[in-house]
Amino acid sequence: MTTTRLLLLGAGRSAASLVQYLLRHAPAEGWFLTVADANPAHLAPVLAAHSEYARVVPFDAADAAALDARVAEADLVVSMLPASLHPVVARACLRHHCHLATASYVGPEIQALHADAAAAGLTFLMECGLDPGLDHMSAVRAIADIRARGGHVTAFRSYCGGLLAPAAEAGNPWQYKFTWNPRNVVLAGQGGPARYLDSGHLRFIPYQHLFARTETVEVPGHGAFEGYANRDSLGYRAPYGLADVPTMLRGTLRRPGYCAAWHALVRLGLTDDSTRLGNAETMSWAALLEAFLPAARAPRLPLPQRVAAYLGLDPDGEEMGRLNWLGLFSAQHPVGHADATPAQLLERLLADKWQLGPHDHDLVVMQHVFDYELAGRRCRRTASLAVTGADAAHTAMAQTVGLPLGMAVRRLARGLVPQRGVVIPVDPELFEPILDELAADYGIVFHEEETSL
Repeated sequence: MTTTRLLLLGAGRSAASLVQYLLRHAPAEGWFLTVADANPAHLAPVLAAHSEYARVVPFDAADAAALDARVAEADLVVSMLPASLHPVVARACLRHHCHLATASYVGPEIQALHADAAAAGLTFLMECGLDPGLDHMSAVRAIADIRARGGHVTAFRSYCGGLLAPAAEAGNPWQYKFTWNPRNVVLAGQGGPARYLDSGHLRFIPYQHLFARTETVEVPGHGAFEGYANRDSLGYRAPYGLADVPTMLRGTLRRPGYCAAWHALVRLGLTDDSTRLGNAETMSWAALLEAFLPAARAPRLPLPQRVAAYLGLDPDGEEMGRLNWLGLFSAQHPVGHADATPAQLLERLLADKWQLGPHDHDLVVMQHVFDYELAGRRCRRTASLAVTGADAAHTAMAQTVGLPLGMAVRRLARGLVPQRGVVIPVDPELFEPILDELAADYGIVFHEEETSL
């Protein structure tokens, strides 16, 4: 059997299930897996028992020469690095004639490589995680089924959230902790207005209003959530075969109350990542917050009261309670990062407050709602997914990101993905086996309901 050389770049908090999956199938598939990570020590015990077909090596993603050398040794590269690094990885894959698979969105720089990758006979398989990934696969499958029955989709709404299982929320008024890249959470929604379609009308939500315009989303068995719109809901009309659909919205789920409190952080300027403040590392959070407020006039009220007045909030309300729980009003708590952007300081603060504990369980929730017409009737199909993590390492986020990606890699390595160039998983030949394997082997399955409108 010819050995296929797999290279996994990055093995952070979402990679545990992916690594486990690749190791499970490596012997039978004839793979040799190299895991390249900035902190290889935590992986050594995992890989030690599989040394005949796996190894871990130190890796600095900022070292272009090291990246080039690692890619040159591979047949297929799997990247779990930050999305901003994927164009560099993709260009290295082009130079060394390697397939690429990631769980990240296709950005403009990656899309620009489509023709070159196709001409080289390479597949850059993107968006094969949870969101994006499972959302595409499950939505396109359901749309195909509705059409096979003679239905016409008139509205599509889809939401997804990486959250906490109820027991892990105790004492945390935000009901949220990090289960994936904290920076992405802090910067969520930035980079342009959210846009979607509502009954044929194009809608825009500027970032400064994004978290104030939410919808209530009911998920059977898990209660009510609040959803806010993703930055671009329209880019998937064509891939989903919904070019003429009058309503299309994709969004993110949070527990009730989260978005109003996050909106307060946005209004205070604490999510801005465009300007370095020139602050001292020892500056307190109270002093930083003071710097973002208008100059105080006599009589000088306590900082929390001035923040509440500035934001038009009830000083004793839930939003102020959430801000206080973070420690924003503390004169003793230093920001801990010199010459930082506000977003960097907020990320550092939240990394402490929102760290997943060893006994915490996370929860991934996804829901699609399809309105459609069939034989003169107006119908609604709701498909809901809820996955609870096993522990702080084997999280629901790690499962729902890593397993679909691992399964896509397995098919790509077997030569079962004929498409070339930049590809996302909207082809039934790719996603049907993945959805079937997730359901049969891991119990990851959507529960569907049909109603008349």
